[in-house]
Amino acid sequence: MKKLIAWLFFLALNVTTLYASPFDQFLMPGKLIDGHEKYEKQCDKCHEAFDKQEQDTLCRDCHKKINTDIVKKTGFHGISKQVATNTCKFCHSDHIGRKADVVGLDVHTFDHEQSDFKLKGLHKKVACQNCHLEEKKYREAKHSCVACHEKNDIHKKRMGEKCHDCHTEKTWRKTKFDHDKTDYKLTGKHKRVSCGDCHPNQIFKDTPTACISCHKLQDVHGSEFGTKCGQCHKTSKWKDVKFDHDKTKFKLRHRHAKISCNSCHKTNNYKKKLKSECYSCHLADDKHSGLYGKKCKTCHVDKKWTATTFDHDKKTKFKLLGEHKKAECNNCHPGNLYKDKVKSSCKSCHSADDVHNGKQEQDCQYCHQQDDWRKKLLFDHDLTKFPLVGLHGATSCESCHLTLEYKVEHHDCFSCHQNDDVHKKKLTSNCVLCHNPNDWGIWLFNHNKQTDYKLDGAHKEIHCEGCHQVAVRDRKKIVLSDKCISCHQLDDVHSGQFGKFCDRCHSTESFKKSGLLD
Repeated sequence: MKKLIAWLFFLALNVTTLYASPFDQFLMPGKLIDGHEKYEKQCDKCHEAFDKQEQDTLCRDCHKKINTDIVKKTGFHGISKQVATNTCKFCHSDHIGRKADVVGLDVHTFDHEQSDFKLKGLHKKVACQNCHLEEKKYREAKHSCVACHEKNDIHKKRMGEKCHDCHTEKTWRKTKFDHDKTDYKLTGKHKRVSCGDCHPNQIFKDTPTACISCHKLQDVHGSEFGTKCGQCHKTSKWKDVKFDHDKTKFKLRHRHAKISCNSCHKTNNYKKKLKSECYSCHLADDKHSGLYGKKCKTCHVDKKWTATTFDHDKKTKFKLLGEHKKAECNNCHPGNLYKDKVKSSCKSCHSADDVHNGKQEQDCQYCHQQDDWRKKLLFDHDLTKFPLVGLHGATSCESCHLTLEYKVEHHDCFSCHQNDDVHKKKLTSNCVLCHNPNDWGIWLFNHNKQTDYKLDGAHKEIHCEGCHQVAVRDRKKIVLSDKCISCHQLDDVHSGQFGKFCDRCHSTESFKKSGLLD
């Protein structure tokens, strides 16, 4: 038996026909796949007897495109580390039946990074079948942009097929074309202009680079200054000019440097000489209506028209303080500045503001300040004929001055306190004889020292109205008789028989006691 097997094996090794021997077919583990069916009887197409390493060479001899990828290290088989470290049959086994899948590709897990076409940007979101057609092998998918995006080529092939020179996978509409590598570098606002604005109809060759070729409609000069727009204008902004006006006789400063050229050059005729004085341009801005003359720069500056530099304190005799600093010039100078002289007194300007109706003869500054006309009054009442002492110092102005005229004709107590006179004029209207400003209820009158009639005896206890019962006509003087009978006539039990000299018998101690009886 052993001899028979050895003979058969020897015979199989020496058969050189194109077809497998009956012995080879006997040892075959299974049928080949559909793609290898025609080689089922030609084992030497894939197998080298006694040399397993040579089998990979036979595979690559047949699959020449894959062999090229491995040699050039391109494609999946040339890039994948798994292919480099394993044999072909490690991934692609055979003899497993006609319909068997020996490719083993899982489109859901395949890593496209191991291919010649790495997925970037929006390509990551594209379905596989959009690029890999069903009747084509995966390796046959084209790599050029135009192969897939030919219908999206708005340039109609005028720009060639190297789409990636300008476009990226992130978005088709954004470009990365470096225009600076051309003969015309994009600067300023040119960077934001769409390609079609300068290249209409997708024509990119022989595009004119002169400013006037694109901006002729924006030439407000009417071609008067030629076509060299770049001498004055900049690409950062058409209205911003780089013309150095300081080289002319009129240097531009502050606000003048920011205004447009045609603000002064109305007709866009820059060769025409313009007057350099302020009034030639700012006649319409003269809110003084010509009353202040034409020497605008004596007050105004080109930094800001409303800001003035005229130093009123140094150039005039009237220093501006407080609210006067905020006042408009024409508030005080309503007429011709050079012909009409302005008085410096307060009343010359503020007569309409005089709430006192001219009753206060002194100058306004005695009471009022320039910081605020109505507040912070400086009036010192102690310098008047009626100094404020006692409770008068705490009394509001309106208590005595019923109107804003503040003019008071009388300064005596009675003129204000007539209604407070509990004596009903019996003690005159000269209140200061007894009362003082500290308190109306506090009074002091020394009858012994201040009059010719001393109070003694029972007279000390008598109330003022006991003797003073009639209103006094003279507001300063009190005239009463010092005779007893003038007050005690009704008390005279003698009915006038003993005359009017009661003090001969009676004393002030007691009316009932008589000095003669002692």
